[in-house]
This record gives sequence, structure tokens and C-alpha cells, in this order.
Amino acid sequence: MLELPPLSLYIHYPWCLKKCPYCDFNSHEIVGSEEGYIGALLNDLDEDLKYVQGRKIKSIFIGGGTPSLIKVDDLDELFNGLRERLTFDNKIEITLETNPGTFEVEKFKYFKQIGINRLSIGAQSFNDNNLKLLGRIHSSDETNYALEMARITGFTNINIDLMYGMQNQTISDSISDIERAIEFEPSHISLYQLTIEPNTYFAKFPPQLPDDDKIWGMGESGAKLLGKNGFERYEVSAYGKTLSKHNLNYWQFGDYIGIGAGAHGKITDINDEKIFRTAKPRSPKDYLNSQESSDHVVENLAFDFMLNALRLRSGFDVSLFESRTGKSIDTIEDKLSKLHNKNLLEVENTNIKASVKGFNFLNDLQGYFL
Repeated sequence: MLELPPLSLYIHYPWCLKKCPYCDFNSHEIVGSEEGYIGALLNDLDEDLKYVQGRKIKSIFIGGGTPSLIKVDDLDELFNGLRERLTFDNKIEITLETNPGTFEVEKFKYFKQIGINRLSIGAQSFNDNNLKLLGRIHSSDETNYALEMARITGFTNINIDLMYGMQNQTISDSISDIERAIEFEPSHISLYQLTIEPNTYFAKFPPQLPDDDKIWGMGESGAKLLGKNGFERYEVSAYGKTLSKHNLNYWQFGDYIGIGAGAHGKITDINDEKIFRTAKPRSPKDYLNSQESSDHVVENLAFDFMLNALRLRSGFDVSLFESRTGKSIDTIEDKLSKLHNKNLLEVENTNIKASVKGFNFLNDLQGYFL
């Protein structure tokens, strides 16, 4: 039977100081065109309040772009508006994405005061040459300063984004980045492989990346190092001493309202026994003119669920699949059995998860449910 899952909120701020050559996110260089955006966000939320269905908000993630660029007055208006419209869970996690090149101590003290309790800092690397190759606006010194000041201003729940597989990077280089990040004692590290995405500068002018074996070695050695230092690999790219509530809600097929230019959401409608996804206008200009959502019902619920849940190293319980999709596990029993026989899935009592082999070939594993 379909049940209402926990509810989160994603807020997209689409502007940044400079578009990175590898970035395929909905981000645009800031040119003073953000006037009126906070009002548009709150209008957008007003239209989506019907999706709350009596639930408290368990987590908020403000992503971008570079949301740490938001002016203090605008952020004040936003949070006042959120609290007027929503009920926050007592243990709510509120994350703000930040760029080390935009760190201002007084501003970050204010972030803490208004309720932001988790920072996600886009370091990417502690190697200045690699940062230049990635087109980042910050230096390693600015990253060091941002991380030190984040602690001083009172943040204890901090994620550091790191990237590997960059041009001219060696396994030793990638390990050095991780070792440096660990020294700052973050609660979470996100370790991503650089991939060349369509419609990016790197897609038009691709850098010479290391060969597949070297990239594989970077990922494997990085995972081992993080594990030795107490960081649990609970998802493909996520390692935590404190796990992210917001990200877990995504991967456990929870609900989330998405507001902002290009923001996506996922909503469960137990009255009509359906799950649907929402999408807002991608262009900031279009979004400022209209926050109208384009929605579609999820037809292949098993695939949509597996696309998320199999990213978790712990997998999922059968009861989670049935309550979040409204489908009996029996409807996919044949596929589960075949994947178990192929050694791609592990099944223990009512828990299902990707095997080591399945986790290494996750896209293929998930594709079986299409």
C-alpha cells in the first residue's frame, strides 16, 4: 500500500560568479538579473504547498549556482517566508552550498544564526594547478581559510566536495587531496569522478583525462583511505561520519518539493495512488515571469525506485519498496531472482542490495529494471 514518505525541500539559486567548464548544472553567471528572485521562490512554494499534506520538513538543501552569494536581506526574506508557510522538523537539516571564493566571515555567522546548520563546501581540489584546469575561481589558500572559518563561526556539520580523474592528475595527487580534506575533520566528504557532460565547455574542448585504469585506481584508493579514517561509504559518491538527511531522503525514494529555476520535485499522491515528478522553468528569466510547473506521472516505479535505492551500500528493505511505490515486491520477483543468480544483487532476509560486482556496474544493474 502506498504511504506518504518524509518530505524535504530543495531550493535552487541559479547564479554564480563564473560558469565552470565541466558544470552541466543549471547555473548562470550573475549579471544583476536576480532582482525579485526571492519573491518568485515564495510564490513558487505557495503553489506547491498542497503537496505538503500535513508533513513537517525534515531537510532543506539550497543549491546552485552559488547560493552563498545570496544577499543577507534576501536570505532573511526567504527564511521568514519559509517559516510562515512550513513546519520545520525539530531536528531539521538545512544545507547551504558554498564556494570558497565567496566566503565572508560575517555573512557566514549570519547563515548560522538564521538556522543553516550544514555547509557543503565546493573545494574540488587542494592543488592550485588542478583548480585552474577546472576553471575554479578560488585558490587552495581560500579553501583552507573557508574551512577554518566555518569551524570558528560555529558550523560542525560540514561536507567537502572533492573531484578526481582530472587532467594530469595522478593517484598520489588524488590521495593528497583527500588527506588534506580529512585534516579539517569534516563530517562528510563527497568524492566525485570528473565526467565530461554534454553541452559544457569541456564537451566542446575536452581535456586529456587519465586513462580508465588510473581513474579506477583513484576511486578505489580514495574509498579505502576514507574508510580507514572513519568515513562510511553509504552511497556511490558519499562518505560520512554524519550522513546527510537530505541526500538519504532522495535515495530512499522520499518526497521533496523543488522550487527555483530548473528545480525538480518528487511527490506522492496517496489519494490518487500515484507518484509524479515536477519541473520548474529552467531559464531564470522565464522562471521570474512564471513559476508554472510541468509535471509527469512516474510510470515505471520499480525502475525509478531502483535508480535511487540501489545507490545505497546498505540497499533497502522490501517494506520500503512496497510502502514507497505501492507495489508488491512480487511484481519484480523474476528480475530480482535473475540478478541474484548473476551475482549482481545480494538478498538477506528482507534486505536487498547491490553486490560488490553490482555496485561496480551500477548503471547496468539499474538498467535491468527498465
